[in-house]
Amino acid sequence: MDPNEPPEPTLPSQEQMRQRRLAKLAGANAAPTNSKPSDAAKPESPTPTPGLSSQAIARPATSPNQQTNTIPSPQPPRQAPPTNPFSQLTTNKSDPGNEAATSSATAPPTKRAQVTKEETLDDWSNRVLSDIFRVTLDETNTTDSRGIRLTYLPDLRAELEESGDPVKLTTSSIDTAILEAARCVPLSKALLDYLLPCWKRVMKATKPSRPLPLERQEVLDEAKRLCMSNCIFALTMPEYFGRDSNPNHDSLVPYLLRHHENEDGICLDFFTEAVSRIPEDDGVAGIFTDAMIIMSERVAGMTMNDDYKPYINSLVTYARFPPLLNALARHPRFHVNPTADMTKEQIAVASETETLLGPFFRISPLQTEVTKSYFASPRTIDPGHVKSSQSALQMTLKAHQGDLTSITNAFVRASPASRNSTLDWFAFVVNTNHKRRALQVKAAEVASDGFMVNVTATLDQLCQPFMDATFSKVDKIDIDYLRREPRVDMSDETKLNADQATSETFYQSRVSGSSNFISEVFFLALASHHYGLGATNSKLKDLDKDIKHIERVIKLIEDELPKLEGNQLRLHVAKQQLQNAVNGLEKSIALKLAIEGVVLDSSMQTLSLQFMRYVAVWLLRVASGTDYKPGKDFKLPLPPIRPEAFSCLPEYALQDVVENFKFVFRFLPQILMSAVGDEIIMLCITFLRSSDYIKNPYLKSSLVTLLFSGTWPLYHLSRGVLGDTLVGSPFANEYLLHSLMKFYIECEHSGVSSAFYDKFNIRYEIFQVIKCIWPNSVYKEQLSQESKINREFFVQFVNLLLNDATYLLDEALTKLAKIHDYQKQLHDVTLTADAKEKIRTDLEAAEQQCQSWMQLVNDTMGMMKLFTAALRDAFTMPEIVTRLAGMLNYNLESLVGPKRGNLKVEDAKKYHFDPKTLLSDFIDIYLNLAPKTTFIEAVASDGRSYKPENFETASRLLQTSLHKAPEVVSAWESLKTKFAEAKERLDQAALDLGQVPDEFEDPLMGELMNDPVILPSHNIVDRSTIVQQLLSNPLDPFTRKPMTIDDVIPADDLRARIAEWKAGRIAEAKAKASGGGDAMDTSAD
Repeated sequence: MDPNEPPEPTLPSQEQMRQRRLAKLAGANAAPTNSKPSDAAKPESPTPTPGLSSQAIARPATSPNQQTNTIPSPQPPRQAPPTNPFSQLTTNKSDPGNEAATSSATAPPTKRAQVTKEETLDDWSNRVLSDIFRVTLDETNTTDSRGIRLTYLPDLRAELEESGDPVKLTTSSIDTAILEAARCVPLSKALLDYLLPCWKRVMKATKPSRPLPLERQEVLDEAKRLCMSNCIFALTMPEYFGRDSNPNHDSLVPYLLRHHENEDGICLDFFTEAVSRIPEDDGVAGIFTDAMIIMSERVAGMTMNDDYKPYINSLVTYARFPPLLNALARHPRFHVNPTADMTKEQIAVASETETLLGPFFRISPLQTEVTKSYFASPRTIDPGHVKSSQSALQMTLKAHQGDLTSITNAFVRASPASRNSTLDWFAFVVNTNHKRRALQVKAAEVASDGFMVNVTATLDQLCQPFMDATFSKVDKIDIDYLRREPRVDMSDETKLNADQATSETFYQSRVSGSSNFISEVFFLALASHHYGLGATNSKLKDLDKDIKHIERVIKLIEDELPKLEGNQLRLHVAKQQLQNAVNGLEKSIALKLAIEGVVLDSSMQTLSLQFMRYVAVWLLRVASGTDYKPGKDFKLPLPPIRPEAFSCLPEYALQDVVENFKFVFRFLPQILMSAVGDEIIMLCITFLRSSDYIKNPYLKSSLVTLLFSGTWPLYHLSRGVLGDTLVGSPFANEYLLHSLMKFYIECEHSGVSSAFYDKFNIRYEIFQVIKCIWPNSVYKEQLSQESKINREFFVQFVNLLLNDATYLLDEALTKLAKIHDYQKQLHDVTLTADAKEKIRTDLEAAEQQCQSWMQLVNDTMGMMKLFTAALRDAFTMPEIVTRLAGMLNYNLESLVGPKRGNLKVEDAKKYHFDPKTLLSDFIDIYLNLAPKTTFIEAVASDGRSYKPENFETASRLLQTSLHKAPEVVSAWESLKTKFAEAKERLDQAALDLGQVPDEFEDPLMGELMNDPVILPSHNIVDRSTIVQQLLSNPLDPFTRKPMTIDDVIPADDLRARIAEWKAGRIAEAKAKASGGGDAMDTSAD
């Protein structure tokens, strides 16, 4: 019996006969080949270790399951399909033995062609596996049909011949074939350089254009399984292949960085197969995790100028496989592991460079090396080039942030453990970077701007799914999250309206339950805006200051250089200082241009605004204790008892909203037209109306700034983005005016050192908002109602308006007089150069102040014109009219009196000073109040400033300079006459009263009291005097102790005596005027 013939008991008789015939033919075909001296029976390669040369090889494994999956069980030869010798007859055409067999065959050609097509499974397996693994058992056939070199496997051939199996590659010999081929790979090359292309070929073979028969598919599946197993062994057990460990070879890193379509790149099929083995083999996950850790460490040293894209692409690919992400999230390097010797600053920076995700988030156009490449020679760069560079920068960053968002989303969705680990990482970033909002920030002690901007943008994207236009999920944001072991640390943050002790007590009272994901990511995003994007936005102001400072330094050094020509040492030092200053200036300008490119990206800021709208609505809900959503009714004022949950919120909860909108109003107003709703107006009005809910005066004033910014004209919107809503919104119509007036009063005493000057800027913005809404008559009616129903409130408002007008006019006109003098002095040719320089310095200071004051004057006078035209009765109340008349008379003296020439300056428009317009405003106010007798008497009774000649001069200027209409001139002439007549009457009344007794005289004003009252200090003054005093300063003028008008007691007895004395004096005067002297003469007779 032929030794190669299968045992007969296992096969049917017909099959045994067929096997014998085929074996005989095969022997004839193989005889010439075996007779060659270079036969495969004499291999030159070293004999493999016996333990590694068979299918029964023992390999280390992490579990029994792993061993089962990676090592195929031996297959009995009988179970393989029989070898078809006819296919061999036509395979190796170059073999002489084959040619002889072919020529001596007696079968018809047609029959021989038919036999050639009938390729047996063994032949097909041998051919396909040889092509996949680039190996051969025929030493004479060392290349395939495409000329690609094949590796001859003498050990496997010898083993097959010894066992009597066909000398062919089958499923039972794949593992041994791979092992022997791998041992032929030079030690200088990694095993994966051989195995990965094999994997690509086997995967290609498993995806034919037509479905394969089941038995062939099983061959390919086994080849795929074993190829993957050996790839894993190559990385985890190189000794299995007779190699020592080599970190350069035992890693997936170089292959992950290549494109997946490359022959030696990691494709998705490889990922899929490897990941499927993770449940049974923990070592698989370690391979991928270790590779990503290495890549992360490399990225930590890169910038956006470097080839970072393959690294981020690899992590994006990982993101498609949750088991890999779960393994990464469990790795110790996923988080910072602080040591005892690390400072807080080192820990803050570590999140950027020493964590898995940090280096990827660190890649940004704001890295110093990148800003230099985008904006080379920034001092002379062309504006067009700046714009194109910023556009390119934005596109690059947008793509990178998109990848970061995909990666983060995948971590969040991979598993609850992975989600928690990811949220912990974000929380660590924001919690350790509180110093980014400090007054003085050292870049080396905090995470970089680019890193934090990417963190903010990614968290905004995580919030996007629940930020729908209808605010349907805003009720998912749970305020109790902050009392359930929150990830966000705000313990050191200033609270909206609570001190440290109060907030600590509140938050120490824990609430049971668990927090949802929406609440988690909402509070993380809110904090990241404060420490991330918000801090970067504010950096633009600091950079502007730095740039101006350095430019001044450069100018000073350049001016000094000519003076140092004789001292080479000092000249060298000065030039070095100049170069350092220039380098610093270019660095600052480049950084500024880069920051502008990053933060002025429309899509990023639009998403940021969408988030802030949600924050605004949520704040209104928490403060009011209602379920408010845009479109629902909202009533003011807020409840008198502030919710503790609101008061203990960090101040940045509101500050982020305001600063973000202010920034966009300034730099990107065009995106607001479709991104702003009523909720922003409601937020501002609510906390101006119920201002006691917020403690920080600057934060409250910023709400006014936000409304004011919304009235700036934009494209076709003459009233700005918010103006039309402020005019027409029912909510604004009901609450806006009172809220503005209330804060106008409140900002008088904000309690901060700069309050005196800040209040003028705040009130200027309030005036602009009122001017915007004034065309709606609803607001005029509201102001009238305030003067009647809330009289004390209204009087306080008008009194402060008069105070401002008086102070601003005095300051502005005084500065104009100084400018007039300085300009005159500069024309003096006898002045020395130093004297002129000093005068120029003083002139510049006076000009800056005058410009500010004069602009405020113009707006204050414009507001008074509006109010006096609409509310004559209100502005002629006893508490107001005397001060108003005095202010008008005093400033009319300045504008038309003998010293008006002192206000004549060169280029008056430079200082916003138009004397004609200002005089016209004063005349209009006089005419607005002309119908009121109380006003006429108040003007005429002003003993300090009322001068008929000033009104005469004004009459002349009305016609010669102001060119007023005839009816205006006529009205002014009539009013002037009324003033003169009233003055005459008042003078006569004063003569009639004569000397006022001291006890009837007001100790502060020196005038006769009409309504004396007793103060808490027991001093007696007129009611009008103390009312005026308390409007400006709520203190007793004698003891400086706090008091209100309710604390005074009417001095009824004194008032009765004053009235009796006045009546007597008036009666005597009337008697004299009616001829009482003749009667006296008659009685004398």
